[in-house]
Amino acid sequence: MNLDHMDLNLLVYLDVLLRERNVTRSASLLGITQPAMSNSLRRLRETFGDPLLVRTSDGMMPTERALVMQPLIREILASIEHVVEPSIEFDAASSDRVFRIMTSDYGESTLIPRVLEGLAAKAPGVVLDILTPSDMSFLEVEQGHVDLVINRFDSMPQSFHQVTLWHDTFSCLFSTDNSVAQDFTLLSYLESNHVWVSKTGMGAGMGLTPKDTTRLGWVDEALLRIGHKRHISVFTRHYQSATLLAEQKGLIVTIPTRAAMAQKDNPKLILKAPPFDVPSFELKMAWSPLLQHNQAHQWLRRLIIEAARAASLQ
Repeated sequence: MNLDHMDLNLLVYLDVLLRERNVTRSASLLGITQPAMSNSLRRLRETFGDPLLVRTSDGMMPTERALVMQPLIREILASIEHVVEPSIEFDAASSDRVFRIMTSDYGESTLIPRVLEGLAAKAPGVVLDILTPSDMSFLEVEQGHVDLVINRFDSMPQSFHQVTLWHDTFSCLFSTDNSVAQDFTLLSYLESNHVWVSKTGMGAGMGLTPKDTTRLGWVDEALLRIGHKRHISVFTRHYQSATLLAEQKGLIVTIPTRAAMAQKDNPKLILKAPPFDVPSFELKMAWSPLLQHNQAHQWLRRLIIEAARAASLQ
C-alpha cells in the first residue's frame, strides 16, 4: 500500500462503517450523502483489496480482514485525535464534570465507596453516574458514551485499554441457625438450598434456570469440574439482596469475599470459605481508546487505581 495516496478521511469512514454496518446510517452520522458514502466504501475496497463489508441476509457483515483491522484503525484514529486535540489541563478541585461508570452491584458496593472518599477529598464537585452492565453494550462503551467499565470479564473487545484493580476469592454466608453451621462440608453444602447471584456481563440479561449450567458462572463451573451440582432456590442480581436472604434458615450464599466481608460483623450470619476450590477472579477497569489520552479521564483512572490499592491493603 502506498501511503502517499492514502486519504486519512477514508479511515474515519471505515471506522464508522464497521461500527454501524450500514451505509445510509454511516453517511448520516458523518454528514455526507449516501452516494458519497458508497463511493468511499468503493475506494476503501480498492485500497485494501478486500470487500470489507459484505451484504448478507442479516445485513452488512464485516469480512475477516475487516474484523482484524477494526481495533487497529480505532487505535490509529485515537492517536491522531490526541495529536490534534488541544491540551487542556484538568483541574480536579474545581471541576463539576460528570463521569459515567458502568459497574456491577459487586463493584458498586466494594470499590465505589472508596472512590467517593477520594473524590470528596480531591474533587468535591465531580459527579459519578453509576450504570449497570445491562444499561449499555460494549459498542456504546467503545464509542466513548461511558467513561469506564469496572467488572469481571470473560472477554472484551481488543481495542479496549484495561487494568486489573484486584483479585478476589469466594466465601459462603449462612445463618447461625443453619444446620450446616455444625458440620460445613462439601456434602452438607450440596444438600443445602442456595442463592445464586448474577455473574454480570454486558448487555441486557436474560432469565436463568438451574439447568443453565453453562451460564451459571464460576461457582457452578467449579462444582461441575468435580462432578457435582448445587440446588439453586433463588436467582438474584443484587449482592445486598443475597446477603439478606442468607439470614433465612437453610439458605447458603456463595459470593466474592470482598462483598461477603461487609457482613463480617452481622451476628445473624456465619462467614466460611467454600468446602471446595473456586478459582479467584480479577476485577478489571476498561475504557475506550477514544478516552485514553483525555486528561480528566487519566486523573479519574489514577484515583480509582489508588482507591483499589488502598482497599487491598486492608
